[in-house]
Amino acid sequence: MDVFALFQSVVLGLVEGLTEFLPISSTGHLIIAGDLLAYTGEQAKTFEICIQLGAILAVCWFYRVRLTGVVTHLSSQASARRFVCNLIVGVLPSAVFGLLLHRLIKTHLFNPVVVSIAFIVGGLIILLVERRERQPRISEVDEMDWRDALKLGLAQVFSLIPGTSRSGATIIGGLLFGPSPEAAPEFFFFLPLPPLFFATGFGVL
Repeated sequence: MDVFALFQSVVLGLVEGLTEFLPISSTGHLIIAGDLLAYTGEQAKTFEICIQLGAILAVCWFYRVRLTGVVTHLSSQASARRFVCNLIVGVLPSAVFGLLLHRLIKTHLFNPVVVSIAFIVGGLIILLVERRERQPRISEVDEMDWRDALKLGLAQVFSLIPGTSRSGATIIGGLLFGPSPEAAPEFFFFLPLPPLFFATGFGVL
C-alpha cells in the first residue's frame, strides 16, 4: 500500500469532515488541500466529489427519524407530501445546471485560483447580506411552499462553483427570500441529499 496515498486520503477526509457542515465550502477546501498535497488530476476531482458520501450518510443518520416519518406518512399527511414536493422543486435547479455544466465545471473550475476568488466573493456577499434589516416570514421548514423551495434551490445553483458553499448559498437565499436563519439551514441539510447522491454515483461511474 502507498503510505503517502493513505496519508493524502486521511488528510482530505479530515478536511471534508471539518468543513462540510460549515458555510465555507468543503469542495473548495478539498481542492486547495489536494493541491497542497500534490493530489490533482481526474482521479483527484472524482475523489473530492465521492468523499462527500460520508457527510451524506451522516445527515441521513442524524435526521433518520424525520426522514423515516416523511416516508411512512407520505400517503396520509399533507405536510409530508409538501416536504417531498419542496425537496424536489429545490433540487431541480442544481440538477439541471449540474447536468448541463458538469464537464465545464470539472474541467475549468476545479482549481485553487477559482476557489480562492469564490471564497473572497462569497465572504463579502455574506457580510453585505447580513447587514440588511429583515423580518423573516417563515420560522420553520414546514411553513415553506414550493416557491420558497425554488428560491433556495436557485440560490444553491451558485454552489456548483467550487469554493461557493452550499450551506452559505442556502443561508444567504434564506436571508434574502424569507426563511429564518434557523429554517434555511435546516432545509439546506435535506436539499443537497439527492444531488450529492447523484453526483457521487455519477463520479463513480
